[in-house]
Amino acid sequence: MDILWPVFTMGALSLLFSLGLVFAYKKLKVYEDPKIEQISEVLPQANCGACGYAGCRAFAEAVVKGEAVTSGCPVGGKEVTQYIADALGVTAEKVIKKTARLHCRGTHEAAKNRGSYLGIATCHASHLIGGNKQCSFGCLHFGDCARACPFDALYMGEEGLPVVKEDKCTACGKCVDACPRNLFELHPVSQEIIVFCQSQDRGASSRKMCKNACIACGICSRACPEAIVIENNLAKILDYKKIEPDKIPEIEKCPTNSIGRIHKDKNEG
Repeated sequence: MDILWPVFTMGALSLLFSLGLVFAYKKLKVYEDPKIEQISEVLPQANCGACGYAGCRAFAEAVVKGEAVTSGCPVGGKEVTQYIADALGVTAEKVIKKTARLHCRGTHEAAKNRGSYLGIATCHASHLIGGNKQCSFGCLHFGDCARACPFDALYMGEEGLPVVKEDKCTACGKCVDACPRNLFELHPVSQEIIVFCQSQDRGASSRKMCKNACIACGICSRACPEAIVIENNLAKILDYKKIEPDKIPEIEKCPTNSIGRIHKDKNEG
């Protein structure tokens, strides 16, 4: 009998602990809406952060809580947006397809060098010492943006500038963050006219440093004053929707080609 007491004691303790665990599970269990897992599974799992959240799971939690819109995942596109809306029983927001656009035409040939750069071959490293180009606003040509793109939508062209494959671009914004000179912006694909320059130097100085630089001559702003202005020695599009089609030929009379139509990459599918 003395031998059985420890067995009974351990059995009783095991039962007590088991009941305690069951009670704790019941009382402390955190309810998770099954829609979170449902939506998370359909997301692309790129974890690119384009939605503004830490990853796809975080976005799924936010959209179920009503903190994010159904169209918040630019990588997923219309299909994912519609799936999320159906899962939540709401109307899907309109998805506006966007793409990255480069605001620079400072090619190897157009932008003059100020010296030879022998440091680490990255844009950030070159930018720290001012770069090897005379223009302090333009592309540094080392391709940090292309390396940052997780969708193979960017490559360095023969002229030294990054080229966007708009058919692959998801507007995740990685290139925007990677460029130390803030030369990338995310635009609606439908926007065909952009300013291909970021230089705020005076016209004469800009032209000496890069033959494709904006010289603030005002041809574009006079052609379409309600949509384009000259600000800080640089053309600026205030509202693309106000650019009338018949005004585009006048805008494209820019003597340095620093504003005009986007030309799609010939390698796009």
